[in-house]
Amino acid sequence: MGRIGVGAMAVVGLVAVAAVAVAGVAVGRSVRSRRRWRRVLGVLRELEDACETPVGRLRQVVDAMAVEMHAGLASEGGSKLKMLLTFVDTLPNGNEKGIYYALDLGGTNFRVLQVQLEGRRSSIFPPEVEQQPIPQHLMTSTREDLFDFIAASLKEFVERKEVSFGYSPEKRRELGFTVSFPVKQTSVSSGILIRWTKGFAIHDMVGKDIAESLQLALARNGLNMRVVALVNDTVGTLALGHYHDPDTVAAVIIGTGTNACYVERTDAIIKCQGLVTTSGLMVRFKFTVVNMEWGSFWSSHLPRTSYDIDLDAESPNPNEQGFEKMISGMYLGEIVRRVILRMSQESDIFGASLSNLSIPFILRTPLMAAMHEDNSPDLREVDEKWREMLEVPEVPKKARKVIVKVCDIVTRRAARLAAAGIVGILKKIGRDGGSITGGRSRGDARMRRSVVAIEGGLYTSYTMFREYLLEALREILGEDDARHVILKVTEDGSGLGAALLAAASHSSTPPPNTVDSVQMP
Repeated sequence: MGRIGVGAMAVVGLVAVAAVAVAGVAVGRSVRSRRRWRRVLGVLRELEDACETPVGRLRQVVDAMAVEMHAGLASEGGSKLKMLLTFVDTLPNGNEKGIYYALDLGGTNFRVLQVQLEGRRSSIFPPEVEQQPIPQHLMTSTREDLFDFIAASLKEFVERKEVSFGYSPEKRRELGFTVSFPVKQTSVSSGILIRWTKGFAIHDMVGKDIAESLQLALARNGLNMRVVALVNDTVGTLALGHYHDPDTVAAVIIGTGTNACYVERTDAIIKCQGLVTTSGLMVRFKFTVVNMEWGSFWSSHLPRTSYDIDLDAESPNPNEQGFEKMISGMYLGEIVRRVILRMSQESDIFGASLSNLSIPFILRTPLMAAMHEDNSPDLREVDEKWREMLEVPEVPKKARKVIVKVCDIVTRRAARLAAAGIVGILKKIGRDGGSITGGRSRGDARMRRSVVAIEGGLYTSYTMFREYLLEALREILGEDDARHVILKVTEDGSGLGAALLAAASHSSTPPPNTVDSVQMP
């Protein structure tokens, strides 16, 4: 054989060796890729198991909620639930007439509303609404400066709106005042500001009556208006729900944050019985509204994951608002982000560069909901949202499926826990039909129609969340009893609800025991 033949054979041999080497590398990569993918699936299975909410566990949460409610009513600090007395013992019933005003102070803006009522239930004229920003310097000034600005704006609003039927400075007006800051209520129309949030730092207001500060400012500005109701947005939602439906017994807000309130028997509020008997504020009525502040609820039965633990530890308020951190819109997207970040550390299926994924709260819940509810065959919405958020060129299809699955697990847990919380309230007031402890209704328990007013974008705008919540209600209560529990969406409890409470408080001849008309057991 000549040199050329030998050389050719050598070349062929080298090519074969190279081919084998390339094939080996490819096989190695494939093996490693499958191994990384299995780790991703392992993280997914681990998450699914940790977030599991079978009906048995949900009923344990129901029982725990009812027990904590009892404890919170028995003594101050007796429960994670605050169970705050609101002094609201008269809810609107549809007979209210006249023009009433509301002021909603919820953050860097405030809203004023004029509401006209004609005494026919469900007949509320479209309210006149105006929103105004609060100048930055007033957020750190004095209480007089802040409330003088608000009172002056409110006076201008009233003068403009009443010009058509003759503005009169002497006319007495009633105002419902919604405050979205921590307040210790001292009567239906007064409360002490505990602390500021949302960028406010007016030090001479803390520890003072916030309604009185507004009332003094109204007087200084020559507006004859009386603050007759000081409420939070959840109580306003209950008032709005009760105006439209007298069977409304509770209200829940599930949006960026979450809270609940309900109608309670006065004699069940043990921690306030001294106040009730000496002040005379509640002796006339059998029932009153309790603001639960249920975001702070906690129970060992809640299915907590390592992601929840880390999120809580790194939050500004560790060991607080545990329930809120598992079910509210503020946190759902962040939980999903943490899970995907962990998966990305196990595999490169989500893209080569994911530095943005390390930014806390970059994944907002509305974005998460849009990806979760993507029904396109190739999950185009997931691809677009993910690329836009993380600035990556593409997202493989199997990675898109994983993202949707993680969203589903986190959302399903949140919705089902929210449902358990609602049933916990119904259990406390005897509206669960007795179905929770024994798995079926008591023979002597007549399940009555019970309406829960509900507000917040997580429920109203996130279809999957809403469907999971309603499904869990049916599972916990059973199909028969669940038919008697109606969740009714309301809109603008913080505005309309406050005006309606002002109307109910002003009503000179209310029906005997308006709140009693709820027909609590």
